[in-house]
Amino acid sequence: MHKDTKRREALLYHAKPTPGKIQVVPTKKYATQRDLSLAYSPGVAEPCLEIAKDVDNVYKYTAKGNLVAVISNGTAVLGLGDIGPEASKPVMEGKALLFKIFSDIDVFDIEVGTKDVEEFIQTVKNIAPTFGGINLEDIKAPESFEIERRLVEELNIPVMHDDQHGTAIISSAALLNALELAEKNIDQIKVVVSGAGSAALACANLYVLLGVDPEKIIMFDKDGILSSERTDLSDLQKKYAKGKPNTTLGDALKGADVFLGLSAGNVLKPEMLLSMAKDPIVFAMANPTPEIEYNLAIDTRDDIIMATGRSDHPNQVNNVLGFPYIFRGALDVRATKINEEMKMAAVRALAELAKTPVPEQVNIAYGETKLNFGKDYIIPKPFDPRLISVVAPAVARAAMESGVAQVEIQDWDKYEEELLNRLGSDNKMIRMLVNRAKTNPKRVVFAEADHLDVLKAAQIVLEEGIGIPILLGNREIIQELKEEIGFEADVTIIDPKSKKEKDRRDTYAQSFWKSRQRRGITFLDAQKWMRERNYFAAMMVNEGEADTLVTGYSRSYPTVVKPVLELIDKAPGVDKIATTNMMMTSRGPIFLSDTAINPDPSAEDLARIALMTAKTVRMFGMEPVIAMVSFSNFGSSANHNSSKIREAVAYLHKYYPDLIVDGEIQTDFALNSELLKSKFPFSKLVDKKVNTLIFPNLDSANITYKMMKELNKSDSIGPIMLGLDKPVHIFQLGASVEEMVNMAAVSVVDAQEKERRLRQVNQ
Repeated sequence: MHKDTKRREALLYHAKPTPGKIQVVPTKKYATQRDLSLAYSPGVAEPCLEIAKDVDNVYKYTAKGNLVAVISNGTAVLGLGDIGPEASKPVMEGKALLFKIFSDIDVFDIEVGTKDVEEFIQTVKNIAPTFGGINLEDIKAPESFEIERRLVEELNIPVMHDDQHGTAIISSAALLNALELAEKNIDQIKVVVSGAGSAALACANLYVLLGVDPEKIIMFDKDGILSSERTDLSDLQKKYAKGKPNTTLGDALKGADVFLGLSAGNVLKPEMLLSMAKDPIVFAMANPTPEIEYNLAIDTRDDIIMATGRSDHPNQVNNVLGFPYIFRGALDVRATKINEEMKMAAVRALAELAKTPVPEQVNIAYGETKLNFGKDYIIPKPFDPRLISVVAPAVARAAMESGVAQVEIQDWDKYEEELLNRLGSDNKMIRMLVNRAKTNPKRVVFAEADHLDVLKAAQIVLEEGIGIPILLGNREIIQELKEEIGFEADVTIIDPKSKKEKDRRDTYAQSFWKSRQRRGITFLDAQKWMRERNYFAAMMVNEGEADTLVTGYSRSYPTVVKPVLELIDKAPGVDKIATTNMMMTSRGPIFLSDTAINPDPSAEDLARIALMTAKTVRMFGMEPVIAMVSFSNFGSSANHNSSKIREAVAYLHKYYPDLIVDGEIQTDFALNSELLKSKFPFSKLVDKKVNTLIFPNLDSANITYKMMKELNKSDSIGPIMLGLDKPVHIFQLGASVEEMVNMAAVSVVDAQEKERRLRQVNQ
């Protein structure tokens, strides 16, 4: 992406439509005067009095127990250095966003305008009664060490400097598993550390707790080896000043078992790597350029076990694997601190999780047939939904066993279920979808690329590595628009109406005519239609000159779907095409079908729509739980719309008994498990979380998804085409850039899936 374009995009993201990335949302009703009198005066006095009697009641009556402060003074912000508290605020808001989406923790970001250690400590102490925990962020060393030490000692809530301990915890988990694979004893290994800042020192300290001999840790900073002769070292650095003066990094690495890099790019040379011991463990975590490039490292030594800080290589050491769940566990038992036992519990939980079978949705997200514990998988993936239910309980249990918990968890199964339910409010599915698309990008035809928003979507698809765009439309207009938005990449542009494309139009027309000549289509008709972009684009997919097609931004759905249905065959065994929309809701993704094609499907059609939707749900790594919805419940009405649903359900129960589906059922019963269980305990949906709704007709499905989208501001992906033999998908008229990018990702994943199935058939 052009530097100026990327800069503009980043600034617009933070500025529009509302400045910043977080907001405060009420959790109580406030519609009536009665609600307001309870929320504030006079009703608010009652919880105030209860808290005055017993200060622990603040956890019962306020949000303190789920509220963390992310606090910085802006002295060490990312790689930007000391840029000040105001300039650090976007980073702190970003950290707040990660806390919320990964562990459902609310955050206030606090930027403190002082570099004085004592002033900073007193400021945090004075505001601490507001919060259940304190996350220190982007504070330069060595001040950060003293600030954290004092606050941990002087406050009775959890405090952690994530820049130090987050990296230490994740890399420690990776180290344990790497040593297991290398069959090395932790107390015998030699460790060389490039970097002597807060993160490097925290890693070394935790490695020692795990069993590494501190005498066998050799540490370097930008001025060379840490030795006893150095007079510029902090007290914490002196602990690792074991090296001999004038020793170079290359000297130290001879025979070393582990290289830990938290320094600068390209400092680890291939010849240094070759001098390391058998099965070397290399954690090159400088970002964006690691201490040695991944491909260079694995080409240099085939016995290497490697991790980096980058997401485009195996074994990413990413702090998001740690801090959300460490604070989640600490808050849930009201821990007075995050101690070493809790950190070690997180380390061991992460290490063990990497050795357990991986959920299919994680395999799908990363484009893997099956992730297995090994050199390329020594730590869990950030999108693994089990993290919250594994790491947080381990931390909470360690807090209880080490005596810093003020609340004890009695029912661990119930606690883990509650943790998993917290994940329903984020958009992990979209991130997983995009991530999967990026594992094997496909050629995507954008049939309306001479529209600005479509071109913006195509640019994002290319620059994010989701797919390879093919742009259809007026070449001059596309070139002008590309220049306007800084889209400089050389991509294929095709104008179906141009003289240059006459031969291809005739080839497509001939192919189409041969397949349709006995259905009233003349060759002249076929030639005429190939000048129209959607016919031309569909034939590109049919002829294998593109992998997938997205269109529909500028024209009504019926107009766009007509050429698709005329040119693209149905998949084998499919009688009718349908569509589904994936809605991102507070309870997680919900699929709604059929939202765009069939006005009044029969009972047989509904059954087939349910089966096609189920296949799509599985494509996203989820197990379908299907409610066939109606205005009636289980035979309470003899109306035609109800009876056809009953027939469809009976058919599915008989011929697909393993499919979790039931109905007819009203939507509130389908989505409220307690209500369903109390009234209809016989239903196959009891104790299941419904994630798919099949509607009796197009009216109800289409109205529902558009209401959800506008009233609840639910993100929507779709309509996703079901039942076509080729991956072709249609936008809603006037779709946003984001919606088009998401649909392009769906189309790429659909192409991947169809390619996979074809390989299976041909084997």
